[in-house]
Amino acid sequence: MVRIELPKHQRDLIVERYQSGEGYKIISKTLDMPWNTVKAIIIKWRNYGTTETLPRTGGPSKIDEKTRRKLVREASKRPTAILKELQEFLASTGCVLHVTTISRILHMIGLWGRVASLKKKNIQAQLKSPKSTWENVLWSDETKVEVFGHNSKRYVWHKNNTAPKEQPKNTIPTVKHHALGLFFFSWNRGLSQGGGNYERFQIPGKSKVR
Repeated sequence: MVRIELPKHQRDLIVERYQSGEGYKIISKTLDMPWNTVKAIIIKWRNYGTTETLPRTGGPSKIDEKTRRKLVREASKRPTAILKELQEFLASTGCVLHVTTISRILHMIGLWGRVASLKKKNIQAQLKSPKSTWENVLWSDETKVEVFGHNSKRYVWHKNNTAPKEQPKNTIPTVKHHALGLFFFSWNRGLSQGGGNYERFQIPGKSKVR
């Protein structure tokens, strides 16, 4: 469970009521908050003489709030970007972080890397494609050209159950090229809801596919 810190004006109000002679339970009932919270604030005020948030233990944060917002905006704008690319983006702004640190920051604000899930409904949807399409493919002489770069498994940064099914920034274009002039064009969805569809078309050429 996420712990919510009380605003400073509420902490000051608790101390003021305590100084006026009210007890823990009366303050708790009046301000509608747990009595142990009231007690903890008053004990802290007794020990340190302030209601300010004291410095935490541990090393200082390697990233400030402004740079953190830049990272979140970049990951939201380019959900298919890998951690290495986000690391290079931060380096261009003068902030050098390890990819693990970047991953932790994205997880803290609710962005997780997700890949397409292999579900029964997605498998059945792909099996509906005409089998005759594959009968015209010459498997002994096939060449695959990755025109848009590596089209292996890619992650998409998004919050749980928020990525739309059809959105250009969440898809990766790929092309499978056959040496005899037959093209298969596909859009690989980088979403948790499914895979891509193949579109077949013929380009001019002397070779014939039988």
